[in-house]
Amino acid sequence: MWQQIEMMVRAKDCAELEDMLMESGGSSITLQDAEDKPVFQREPGESPLWETSTVIGLFAPEKDLRVLLATLQFHPLVLNRDALRIKLLKEQAWEQNWMDDSEPRQYGRRLWICPSWQSPPEPEAVNVLLDPGMAFGTGSHATTALCLRWLDQANIRNKEVIDYGCGSGILGIAAALLGAYKVHAVDIDPQAITATVDNFSRNGIAQRNIAVYLPEALPKLQADFLLANILARPLHELVDHFATLVKPKGKIVISGILEDQAGPLIETYRHWFSLDKPVTEDGWVVLSGTRRA
Repeated sequence: MWQQIEMMVRAKDCAELEDMLMESGGSSITLQDAEDKPVFQREPGESPLWETSTVIGLFAPEKDLRVLLATLQFHPLVLNRDALRIKLLKEQAWEQNWMDDSEPRQYGRRLWICPSWQSPPEPEAVNVLLDPGMAFGTGSHATTALCLRWLDQANIRNKEVIDYGCGSGILGIAAALLGAYKVHAVDIDPQAITATVDNFSRNGIAQRNIAVYLPEALPKLQADFLLANILARPLHELVDHFATLVKPKGKIVISGILEDQAGPLIETYRHWFSLDKPVTEDGWVVLSGTRRA
C-alpha cells in the first residue's frame, strides 16, 4: 500500500512544503482546493493557487514517515497540524479507472468529443477523437463547450477558419470535421502546436486542410471565421489584429471570458463587430459577432 500525507497551507507557503515533502522522499505532490473556492488563470503564464490549498504527498510503502510526520505536526506553516495523519492507499489500476470514467460528450446536435479508445456512440455524427486529461483542453471546460456548441450550429462548410490560441486543436479539428476547407491553427506555445498537429492527424484530417503557426508566423489573410478561446486581456489587446484577419461579414467567436469581463470586451469589439447576445455557462461567457463592412 502506498502512503499519503495531506496538509492545509496558504497559497504563498505551498512551494516550501512541496520542497520538504520531495526532499523527504515523496514520489509525487498534488495540490487541491481546501475550501471549495474556484480560482481562474487571468494572465498568460500565470499559475494561480487557491488561497488555502491542500498539499498531498505520496510515498512508497517502505518509506518510514514517522520523523516527517512529527516535524509537520509542529511546522508553523501547516494549518491543520492536529489532523495530520498517514493514510494508506490500496494499489489500483489508476490508468484503467481513469479510462473507465471517461465518456464521450455531445455538444449541440451533431458534434461529439470522444476518447480515442471508445467507439463513438453515434458513428454517423461528427466525432472528434481527443483524449481527456490533456494539458491543452478537451471540451470539458465551459469556455470550450460554449465554442463547440456555437460551431455545431454554424454553417462552416467550405469556409476558411482561424483557431487563435488553438491549444489541443479541438476547435480547429471540430471546424475541419464540420466541413471547413482550411484551418489555420495559431498558438504561442510550441507544445500546443505539436499537440494540435498530432490531434489533427489522429482525426484523419488531410494536411492540405490545416496549417499551424506561432503568432508571428501567421501570414496576412482574411478568414471567414476566427475562433479565440484565450483570456480577457489578450482579447482586448488583439481586437485590431483580429479585425484585419476576418473578412467583412465574416464571423468572430471569442471566449475564456468571465461574466464580469464581458461588458468591457463588448465595448472593445463593437467598433469592428456587430455582436450577438452573449451566451453564458457556469460563470463563463462566449461572445460572437459579424465583422462590419
